[in-house]
Amino acid sequence: MPEKPAENCISSAVLDKLIAAHDGDVSLLWLYRQRYGALDEEQAAQALCRTLQEIRAAEEKLRRMELLPEGGAPALRQPPEPDAPEELPQYTAGEISRRSAGNSALSAVYAEAAQVMGRALSSNDLRVLFGIYDHLSLPPEVILELLHFCGELCLWKYGESRRPSARFLEREAYAWANREILTLEQAEDYIRMRRERHSDLGRIREALHLTELSPTQEKEVNGWLEQGFGEEAIAIAADRTVTNTGSLKWSYLRKILQSWHQKGLHSPAEIAEKDPARRSSAPSPQESRVQKPLTSEQWDKILDQI
Repeated sequence: MPEKPAENCISSAVLDKLIAAHDGDVSLLWLYRQRYGALDEEQAAQALCRTLQEIRAAEEKLRRMELLPEGGAPALRQPPEPDAPEELPQYTAGEISRRSAGNSALSAVYAEAAQVMGRALSSNDLRVLFGIYDHLSLPPEVILELLHFCGELCLWKYGESRRPSARFLEREAYAWANREILTLEQAEDYIRMRRERHSDLGRIREALHLTELSPTQEKEVNGWLEQGFGEEAIAIAADRTVTNTGSLKWSYLRKILQSWHQKGLHSPAEIAEKDPARRSSAPSPQESRVQKPLTSEQWDKILDQI
């Protein structure tokens, strides 16, 4: 991988912008570009253990922050720019009321949203819901699926203590619109995929013997799944990590999986064939039981060699 010459320092202005962004992916991608220059999205995603979507989002945020390098190497290939920024219009209450009048499907969306959100809808709630329908062009039947899935997402993330907020709905709606989920069938397929991924994450968390995954760990595990690794392959990597380091060191686990991905090894069979675990040179249990204790002279020689 070609390297760029190291810079003397990072300016305080740049550091302030990166800190203010409150986004680890943005800082990581900025550092990566400073080190290696502009590579294509797939290379960046592989090197940083991120998904293509996360790389693209971080790249776009760097662009808005005016932190992309000026001149020199070209920027990473970008997806088509949306016609409008990811912010819903500021509809007035009168406009929403007038344009919603007589729309029974939209009235059903408002009623269902109140149930899912667990409260009477505020003017901002109505603005977001109407914006999802009008600005993002999601059909009412798709919005109903979105509402219930957002309730499910909140349950996964926070338990029974929280209901989806208007901002939560808006973020998920943009994700659906960007994926062009515009039919009931597409919505059902997407929800099915997300549920399967949630189950995968739960099984992997158990395989790693973790009570929960941090947001960063969850992003990385999602990236490994997208790369083609399954629960068993990740468990093998975790076992080797513990065997070689004595604990589940996340950076070591990441390097194992990154190495396998670069070699095209994703299934347990491929790993066993092309990268089998090294046999331990430690004595067998029977040998250990009959091994004589070291003498003081032997211990002195060992200590002298350290």
